[in-house]
Amino acid sequence: MSAMFRALENRNYRIWAGGALVSNIGTWMQRIAQDWLVLTVLTDHSGAAVGITTGLQFLPMLLFGPYGGVLADRYRKRVILLWTQLAMGLTGLAIGLLVVTGNAQLWHAYLAAFCLGIASAVDAPARQAFVSELVGQNNIANAVALNSASFNTARLTGPAIAGVLIAWVGTGPVFLLNAASFAAVIISLFRIRASELAPSLRAERGKHQVAEGVGYVRRRPDLVLIMVLVGILGAFGLNFQITNALMATTEFRMGPGEFGLLGSIMAVGTLGGALLAARRTGPRLRFMLGGALGLGFFTLLGSVSPSFWLYAAVLIPVGLAAITFLNSCNTSIQLSVEPQFRGRVLALYLAVLQGGTALGAPLMGWIGSQFGARWSVAAGGIVVLLVGLAAVVVVTRRSPLTFRAQLRTAFPGKRPRSVRASDA
Repeated sequence: MSAMFRALENRNYRIWAGGALVSNIGTWMQRIAQDWLVLTVLTDHSGAAVGITTGLQFLPMLLFGPYGGVLADRYRKRVILLWTQLAMGLTGLAIGLLVVTGNAQLWHAYLAAFCLGIASAVDAPARQAFVSELVGQNNIANAVALNSASFNTARLTGPAIAGVLIAWVGTGPVFLLNAASFAAVIISLFRIRASELAPSLRAERGKHQVAEGVGYVRRRPDLVLIMVLVGILGAFGLNFQITNALMATTEFRMGPGEFGLLGSIMAVGTLGGALLAARRTGPRLRFMLGGALGLGFFTLLGSVSPSFWLYAAVLIPVGLAAITFLNSCNTSIQLSVEPQFRGRVLALYLAVLQGGTALGAPLMGWIGSQFGARWSVAAGGIVVLLVGLAAVVVVTRRSPLTFRAQLRTAFPGKRPRSVRASDA
């Protein structure tokens, strides 16, 4: 099998990846349906309402994600995932039935988004850490990249399917299809052979385990750099649900089909970036920093695109840059963090990433509503570009020796003598 797909040689991972792909397609379909429902059915094109909905979905990760990481480090991850997938499926079923019966109100959408966020806060750390148990340490980098490829394959198809279905039958059936898609993951979890897993060392029960995880990160300057970058980029550069919705509806006057198409076009770039990452044996610092800079530059370019199709084309390099950055961050954590801390560190990473998105979503929506969609996109691009440049300066000019040593561990493949400007 090609080195790009070597993790698929593992039976358990193949089963897991198949179920996850089906579920991811349903998730992307619901994301489009949720935004369209709030933007055009429950409000009169309120970018702020879409921002609040997105914020409520990601806020629980900021509030409860670290505790989800404690659970992932302490208990069997497969059992955790069975319960969280069931909870998310039932939430999708509930909001779908409300929409189909014509009883949905804005507060229902807010509540459903928040419930999904709570389940995700427990699910995400366990799901991310479960990858290492499926494939073992040697294939973690490839499995993480293939997970991104699966997620972005779903992102390529899900929005387009959702756009067609919304135009044809409305948003309610899309929510119901997403609820059904969670059965694929649940079935795959039952089919996985427990005897072939490589379970990581579990953390012992004790007090202050969240604080232990935070302390571990604070002692690792490389992890602090990742947390700062993902927090800021999550808030200002990764709120595509809001910026694409505003650009499609208010700037270009497009319908649900074109709105869904934007997500699919962007997924061309994210899928390409994920497949390129699958060819690499580990993360590289230059890819992380280059991804941040590319995300800022191309987002800013998108804000001045004069037509819908030019804006859509710019989303391809935006997606490639975003997934290159995120994949490098995720893989460096998976490879460099001690197993008994992996769940908590991944939870903190996701809490900062999605918490930043939650905090930034209402702001980006408000900017779009008050000053126009282009200003919302431009503001995000400017902030991300400046932060990326600042990170390059910090790494190349001000890194102490301990920082450099830990960066070599987190980002294997760098030349061992120093962190050089050319690596950025």
